[in-house]
Amino acid sequence: MFEGLFQPTHLIIIFAIALLVFGPKKLPELGKGLGEGIRALKEGMKDNPPAQASTEQNKSTESKDIKG
Repeated sequence: MFEGLFQPTHLIIIFAIALLVFGPKKLPELGKGLGEGIRALKEGMKDNPPAQASTEQNKSTESKDIKG
């Protein structure tokens, strides 16, 4: 389905559109912000692994507490 999605030609077109929309002065700031956001997301996922089972247990406990 996504075969060949990020070919060099596609990336150049996406970059050209971003350059037209945001301008050459704003584009480096957007790239920096995007990189920092991705880095923070990766660090957050590494520090706090998802605990889905305990979250579901907490929700059921909270609903029992609310119902009284």
